[in-house]
Amino acid sequence: MGEHKVTLHRAVFLDRDGVINRALERDARPYPPTSLAEFEILPDVPAALAKLKAAGFLLIVATNQPDVGRGTLQQGVVESIHAQMRAQLPIDRVEVCFHAGKGASDCDCRKPKPGMLIHAARELNIDLAQSWMVGDRWRDVDCGHAAGCRTVFIDRGYAEELRQKPDFSARHLGEAADIILTQTQKVVL
Repeated sequence: MGEHKVTLHRAVFLDRDGVINRALERDARPYPPTSLAEFEILPDVPAALAKLKAAGFLLIVATNQPDVGRGTLQQGVVESIHAQMRAQLPIDRVEVCFHAGKGASDCDCRKPKPGMLIHAARELNIDLAQSWMVGDRWRDVDCGHAAGCRTVFIDRGYAEELRQKPDFSARHLGEAADIILTQTQKVVL
Protein backbone atom coordinates (compact mmCIF):
# COMPACT_ATOMS: atom_id res chain seq x y z
CA MET A 1 0.00 0.00 0.00
CA GLY A 2 1.21 3.50 -0.86
CA GLU A 3 1.93 5.94 1.90
CA HIS A 4 -0.57 8.79 2.03
CA LYS A 5 1.20 12.01 2.96
CA VAL A 6 -0.95 14.80 4.34
CA THR A 7 0.23 18.32 3.56
CA LEU A 8 0.14 20.53 6.61
CA HIS A 9 -0.77 24.17 6.16
CA ARG A 10 0.34 27.28 7.98
CA ALA A 11 -2.35 29.61 9.25
CA VAL A 12 -2.76 33.02 10.77
CA PHE A 13 -5.58 32.99 13.30
CA LEU A 14 -7.12 36.41 13.75
CA ASP A 15 -9.29 37.81 16.46
CA ARG A 16 -12.15 39.81 14.94
CA ASP A 17 -13.03 42.90 16.99
CA GLY A 18 -10.06 45.27 17.24
CA VAL A 19 -8.02 43.31 14.68
CA ILE A 20 -10.22 42.97 11.57
CA ASN A 21 -12.82 45.59 12.43
CA ARG A 22 -12.97 48.63 14.65
CA ALA A 23 -14.01 47.68 18.18
CA LEU A 24 -16.44 50.03 19.88
CA GLU A 25 -14.72 51.43 22.95
CA ARG A 26 -16.40 52.38 26.20
CA ASP A 27 -14.34 53.20 29.29
CA ALA A 28 -11.15 52.04 27.47
CA ARG A 29 -12.68 48.57 26.96
CA PRO A 30 -13.50 47.05 23.55
CA TYR A 31 -16.97 45.90 22.52
CA PRO A 32 -18.20 44.22 19.33
CA PRO A 33 -20.40 45.97 16.78
CA THR A 34 -24.09 45.34 17.49
CA SER A 35 -25.26 45.74 13.91
CA LEU A 36 -24.01 45.47 10.34
CA ALA A 37 -24.04 49.29 10.19
CA GLU A 38 -21.49 49.42 13.05
CA PHE A 39 -19.16 46.90 11.37
CA GLU A 40 -16.17 48.77 9.93
CA ILE A 41 -13.11 46.97 8.55
CA LEU A 42 -9.95 48.74 9.69
CA PRO A 43 -8.04 50.52 6.87
CA ASP A 44 -4.84 48.42 6.95
CA VAL A 45 -6.62 45.03 7.01
CA PRO A 46 -7.24 44.28 3.28
CA ALA A 47 -3.59 44.85 2.29
CA ALA A 48 -2.27 42.97 5.35
CA LEU A 49 -4.47 39.94 4.65
CA ALA A 50 -3.56 39.99 0.95
CA LYS A 51 0.16 39.83 1.86
CA LEU A 52 -0.37 36.93 4.28
CA LYS A 53 -2.53 35.06 1.75
CA ALA A 54 0.10 35.58 -0.98
CA ALA A 55 2.70 34.06 1.37
CA GLY A 56 0.60 30.89 1.58
CA PHE A 57 -1.09 31.30 4.95
CA LEU A 58 -4.65 30.18 5.58
CA LEU A 59 -6.56 33.04 7.23
CA ILE A 60 -8.92 32.02 10.01
CA VAL A 61 -10.92 34.34 12.22
CA ALA A 62 -11.39 32.99 15.77
CA THR A 63 -13.81 35.12 17.76
CA ASN A 64 -15.66 34.96 21.06
CA GLN A 65 -19.16 36.40 20.66
CA PRO A 66 -20.59 35.88 24.16
CA ASP A 67 -23.34 38.47 23.74
CA VAL A 68 -25.24 35.85 21.71
CA GLY A 69 -25.07 33.36 24.60
CA ARG A 70 -26.05 36.13 27.02
CA GLY A 71 -29.09 36.98 24.89
CA THR A 72 -28.06 40.59 24.19
CA LEU A 73 -27.19 40.09 20.51
CA GLN A 74 -28.94 37.99 17.87
CA GLN A 75 -26.85 35.23 16.28
CA GLY A 76 -28.21 36.34 12.88
CA VAL A 77 -26.56 39.76 13.32
CA VAL A 78 -23.18 38.10 13.98
CA GLU A 79 -23.65 35.81 10.98
CA SER A 80 -24.54 38.75 8.69
CA ILE A 81 -21.40 40.59 9.89
CA HIS A 82 -19.34 37.47 9.10
CA ALA A 83 -20.92 37.13 5.65
CA GLN A 84 -20.00 40.75 4.83
CA MET A 85 -16.49 40.27 6.25
CA ARG A 86 -15.92 37.15 4.15
CA ALA A 87 -17.28 38.88 1.02
CA GLN A 88 -14.74 41.70 1.43
CA LEU A 89 -11.68 39.83 2.73
CA PRO A 90 -9.79 36.62 1.73
CA ILE A 91 -10.73 34.74 4.91
CA ASP A 92 -10.74 30.95 4.65
CA ARG A 93 -12.80 30.14 7.73
CA VAL A 94 -14.56 31.74 10.69
CA GLU A 95 -14.61 29.95 14.05
CA VAL A 96 -17.04 31.41 16.59
CA CYS A 97 -17.73 30.70 20.25
CA PHE A 98 -21.25 31.91 21.09
CA HIS A 99 -21.11 30.70 24.72
CA ALA A 100 -21.88 33.27 27.41
CA GLY A 101 -18.66 32.90 29.41
CA LYS A 102 -18.33 34.68 32.78
CA GLY A 103 -18.86 31.35 34.54
CA ALA A 104 -22.24 30.85 32.82
CA SER A 105 -20.83 28.27 30.41
CA ASP A 106 -17.92 25.87 30.36
CA CYS A 107 -16.74 25.04 26.86
CA ASP A 108 -13.42 24.29 25.22
CA CYS A 109 -13.89 26.86 22.45
CA ARG A 110 -14.01 30.15 24.36
CA LYS A 111 -10.67 31.92 24.24
CA PRO A 112 -8.30 31.74 26.13
CA LYS A 113 -8.96 28.00 25.65
CA PRO A 114 -7.55 26.80 22.30
CA GLY A 115 -10.61 24.84 21.10
CA MET A 116 -11.40 26.98 18.04
CA LEU A 117 -7.80 26.80 16.82
CA ILE A 118 -7.53 23.06 17.44
CA HIS A 119 -10.86 22.45 15.65
CA ALA A 120 -9.76 24.44 12.59
CA ALA A 121 -6.35 22.71 12.64
CA ARG A 122 -8.01 19.27 12.53
CA GLU A 123 -10.43 20.27 9.78
CA LEU A 124 -7.86 22.00 7.55
CA ASN A 125 -4.64 20.07 8.34
CA ILE A 126 -2.93 23.03 9.98
CA ASP A 127 0.46 22.78 11.66
CA LEU A 128 -0.13 24.88 14.77
CA ALA A 129 3.61 25.13 15.50
CA GLN A 130 4.05 26.92 12.13
CA SER A 131 1.02 29.13 12.70
CA TRP A 132 0.26 32.45 14.40
CA MET A 133 -2.47 33.96 16.57
CA VAL A 134 -3.03 37.71 16.26
CA GLY A 135 -5.23 39.50 18.76
CA ASP A 136 -5.76 42.63 20.80
CA ARG A 137 -6.61 41.09 24.19
CA TRP A 138 -4.99 38.79 26.73
CA ARG A 139 -7.40 35.97 25.81
CA ASP A 140 -6.02 35.92 22.26
CA VAL A 141 -2.38 35.74 23.40
CA ASP A 142 -3.14 32.99 25.95
CA CYS A 143 -5.19 31.06 23.36
CA GLY A 144 -2.34 31.17 20.85
CA HIS A 145 0.16 29.96 23.44
CA ALA A 146 -2.20 27.15 24.54
CA ALA A 147 -2.55 25.99 20.93
CA GLY A 148 1.22 26.05 20.36
CA CYS A 149 1.19 29.03 17.96
CA ARG A 150 3.40 32.09 17.97
CA THR A 151 1.53 35.23 18.99
CA VAL A 152 1.32 38.87 17.96
CA PHE A 153 -0.45 41.26 20.32
CA ILE A 154 -2.02 44.33 18.76
CA ASP A 155 -1.77 46.94 21.48
CA ARG A 156 -4.85 49.14 21.40
CA GLY A 157 -4.20 50.61 24.86
CA TYR A 158 -7.20 48.97 26.53
CA ALA A 159 -7.58 49.09 30.30
CA GLU A 160 -6.66 45.41 30.52
CA GLU A 161 -3.44 43.66 31.50
CA LEU A 162 -1.83 40.85 29.55
CA ARG A 163 -1.42 37.58 31.46
CA GLN A 164 1.25 35.98 29.26
CA LYS A 165 3.90 37.72 27.22
CA PRO A 166 3.21 37.67 23.46
CA ASP A 167 6.02 36.70 21.09
CA PHE A 168 5.66 40.10 19.37
CA SER A 169 3.64 43.31 19.71
CA ALA A 170 2.31 45.56 16.95
CA ARG A 171 0.17 48.66 16.60
CA HIS A 172 -2.13 47.26 13.88
CA LEU A 173 -2.60 44.27 11.59
CA GLY A 174 -0.36 45.71 8.86
CA GLU A 175 2.56 45.76 11.26
CA ALA A 176 1.64 42.29 12.58
CA ALA A 177 1.64 40.91 9.02
CA ASP A 178 5.11 42.37 8.42
CA ILE A 179 6.39 40.72 11.63
CA ILE A 180 4.91 37.34 10.62
CA LEU A 181 6.37 37.52 7.11
CA THR A 182 9.81 38.60 8.37
CA GLN A 183 9.91 35.84 11.00
CA THR A 184 8.71 33.23 8.49
CA GLN A 185 11.44 34.22 6.01
CA LYS A 186 14.08 33.82 8.74
CA VAL A 187 12.94 30.24 9.31
CA VAL A 188 13.00 29.43 5.58
CA LEU A 189 16.43 30.97 4.90
